[in-house]
Amino acid sequence: MTATERLYQLIDADSHVNEPPGLWLERLPARFRDRAPRMQRFDEGDAWIFDGVDAPINFGLNAAAGIPSTDFNPWVRWEDIRPGGHDPKARLEEMDADRVDAAILYPTPRISHAVFGTPDPGFHLALVRAYNDWLLDFCSEDPSRLGAAVVLPNCGAAAALEEYERVAHHPGTRAALIGQYPHGGLVPDRDDDLVWRALSDTGVALHIHVGLVEGTPSGKGGTKVPGDLRLYDAPTRILQLIWDGAFVRFPDLQLVMVEVDCGWIPYMKEQADDRYFRMRLGTTYGVPRPPSHYFEHNISFTYISDHFGIRNRHDIGVERIMWSSDYPHVPANWPNSWRTIEAEFSGVPRDERDLILAGNAQRLYGFAAGAPAR
Repeated sequence: MTATERLYQLIDADSHVNEPPGLWLERLPARFRDRAPRMQRFDEGDAWIFDGVDAPINFGLNAAAGIPSTDFNPWVRWEDIRPGGHDPKARLEEMDADRVDAAILYPTPRISHAVFGTPDPGFHLALVRAYNDWLLDFCSEDPSRLGAAVVLPNCGAAAALEEYERVAHHPGTRAALIGQYPHGGLVPDRDDDLVWRALSDTGVALHIHVGLVEGTPSGKGGTKVPGDLRLYDAPTRILQLIWDGAFVRFPDLQLVMVEVDCGWIPYMKEQADDRYFRMRLGTTYGVPRPPSHYFEHNISFTYISDHFGIRNRHDIGVERIMWSSDYPHVPANWPNSWRTIEAEFSGVPRDERDLILAGNAQRLYGFAAGAPAR
């Protein structure tokens, strides 16, 4: 390796953007612009207005990195947030400040949920395409460091395949994100094989961020349970895809469960295998190997902070764990991520640490072994 190259030492497998006010107003076809999501100013601050969502969607906690916790506020004004959420040049500078070499970029959850839950197929598809175009333009600033989790529509598997094929060859495309299964719904369907085959053939992993969603979100908030755990939905989706035989039909298909942590995986592997053998579920579902096999060969997990998971990394699978910052959301430790990392990895061998912090993501997302030095 020459002096003008470097190895990736820290790859952020789950960070986010802050969608700019003009994203859909500027990019939707003219026939949809009167329904375009738009940012509106309120006395409390700015928020998104989405067709079919019952209240404004604020974003202060999705732009809180680097702010003292005593100053967290769901309501902020757009011009007051850190620019790296929407300006790629600023994003690269903010990554430099945190010593992050590359990042995979996801949408803001409640905003993406509103897109996933849009019931009008034509409008839904237009929203997805506009977002993907904006995100890929963002990543074009430096595709060796910025990777797009492109969104797949859920208004039919054929439409999802068409959108994937439209964006698959862009240098910024590193991941494919779903909010429902491509055919539209929360239970896998064989129609989805159109998409699974394309992802498998092109080596791009399927991603579920926290969980799948049903319908549009409530801007008012639909639960009094705080967001302290993010793994509620993940076991269901994992078992759905295993028992559906997706990894049997497509052995190279990779699934990434994003922002669900990983300390719970050994228990789930143990219990799923017990049912597999005790109840002969392999025979019932036509799945020739126990669930643990697919955990160890087809499924990866991202975590933000999971001391228990790192201590039990061998039972999870060292090659199945990827670090994430969640930047610029509340859980981010920016610009001091390495301080937390060093504490969490005390006593972890260097080769295992390097896999979790960069190597696994580098392999999965196809980042080159060397890149221009910063």
